[in-house]
Amino acid sequence: MLEKQAIVERIQQRLAFVYGAEQAAGIWRELETVIARRGAELSGGGEKPRRAWDQRDTLLISYGNSIAEPGVAPLKTLHGFLKRAVGERLTMVHLLPFFPFTSDDGFAVTDFRAVDPAVGEWSNVEAVAEDYRLVFDGVINHVSASGVYAKGYFAGEPAYKDFFVALPPDTDTRSVLRTRNLPLLHDYPTSEGTKWLWTTFSRDQLDLNFRNPKVLVEIVDVLLFYAAHGASVIRLDAIPYLWKQLGTSCAHLPQTHEIIKLFRDVYDLAALWMLLLTETNNPYKENITYFGNAGDEAQMVYNFTLAPLILFSLINGDCTVLADWARQVRKVSDRATYLNITATHDGIGMRPTEGILSEAQRKQLVDLAFAHQGDVTGKRNSDGSVSPYELNLNYFDAVNDPRADEPLELQVKRFMLSQAIPLSFIGIPGIYVHSLLGSRNDLEGVKRTGRARSINRKQLGLAELEAELGTQGNVRQRVFEEYLRLLAARQACGALHPDADQTVLELGPAVFGIRRENQATGESVVAVHNVTGTEQRVASGMLGVGTRWRDLLAEGAAGGEMVTLDAYQVRWIVA
Repeated sequence: MLEKQAIVERIQQRLAFVYGAEQAAGIWRELETVIARRGAELSGGGEKPRRAWDQRDTLLISYGNSIAEPGVAPLKTLHGFLKRAVGERLTMVHLLPFFPFTSDDGFAVTDFRAVDPAVGEWSNVEAVAEDYRLVFDGVINHVSASGVYAKGYFAGEPAYKDFFVALPPDTDTRSVLRTRNLPLLHDYPTSEGTKWLWTTFSRDQLDLNFRNPKVLVEIVDVLLFYAAHGASVIRLDAIPYLWKQLGTSCAHLPQTHEIIKLFRDVYDLAALWMLLLTETNNPYKENITYFGNAGDEAQMVYNFTLAPLILFSLINGDCTVLADWARQVRKVSDRATYLNITATHDGIGMRPTEGILSEAQRKQLVDLAFAHQGDVTGKRNSDGSVSPYELNLNYFDAVNDPRADEPLELQVKRFMLSQAIPLSFIGIPGIYVHSLLGSRNDLEGVKRTGRARSINRKQLGLAELEAELGTQGNVRQRVFEEYLRLLAARQACGALHPDADQTVLELGPAVFGIRRENQATGESVVAVHNVTGTEQRVASGMLGVGTRWRDLLAEGAAGGEMVTLDAYQVRWIVA
């Protein structure tokens, strides 16, 4: 009881900080009503305990229709495939927006509380939740310009008054951080005449106005609704831009952080098992501010810096920059950790390289994207210039030149090394479905949609996919089988617990090495990765394992004063 009272007091303090002391009490009364109403729905399924994480946990990222078959709800098809082919090698599934939408492949939502009939219904979502901890998208920065809220606002309905940010068209918005090379304000017809509304991402995506407390109360209700319908984690999409304040960048503002902490408090009050994951594709030091104070904000943040630095290491055969950056990545607390990814439904972020790679090194990645049949999305800066925001290409073809004449076996080894690093890195691995399945650039998809991001969002037919996975030597079969092998080894290794200590070793530019030590169990492992195409040798003494060691990834490989690594080989060494 005392703990709940402390949470309530924190919520009231956060409301006072964001909205002022005079409004705080009234807003809390509205939130209390929502929490009580949704709380009855949440308790109907029985109280779920707080569950943290361990080395068994790996998160899969997938659209609800990434795998499809005729006449079957895609969510049901995806669920069936995962149960048959993957089983318990994955424990968490991020279902990318499965709500009705009008654009941006799901990220312009028309109704937060509905399932897009094209992918299934709520029973399909809840069925997946019986086997995997589900991640739902909280696309709460913006909504569809044709959605429920927008229609009410345009019609002048009192319930939706001030749901969006309206400004004069000549407002000076040059200070606002942009991730798109598009206008910030767009014009819309309303019952009160033309209004110019804030659109961080596109004309079809209207930013919600969190200065209006009614918006906050509505979104809290939505987040609790998700907890009652199968979610275990909420991914807060585009969350840095939540609060608008002209004259600032409108990114990472204190009010945004307080609102995220308020969401966390609400879940701790009503749905203790729920976790928050922030999507903040920003420079590393800005990114980790979303942990708050040792984890009182988001329990997980994307470790976006890994993806471009792993790529940079492989194309140069030199892991120096990766190792230097990795030395600053430390355990946050027992209640916060990183989500380590190389690929997602979006491109490979370039903002996380700011301050780490030089402009010449960043240009090398940009040039690579074009050379490997991909594209680059830019962002508009306050001075009017445009700089790279993300590389648009499939991660397999990022690390492998699609036009190169080299053995498939070598390409698979290079790719799997890129995937093995997040599996051994401090935190929880996040695997995009097209990485798990060894997909290549979908150039036809780009031609069909005209969108660069379509290059790694192909919908796969179940029959064809299973045929390829069953064909020895096929790229999908090779990648998928190797992934399952790595995941099995990870789940059996207590030293790879997300909270286990991490030390980056000094092994030279060719070998990226990290030691993981689980203080609770006394287990330790050294993960070594040859980022070059030539054999490398490392003295076992440099790994701290002596001459009596074995490799968890290679049965029978053990012992000796030297550890030999073939081209792009990965070893998990234990004494």
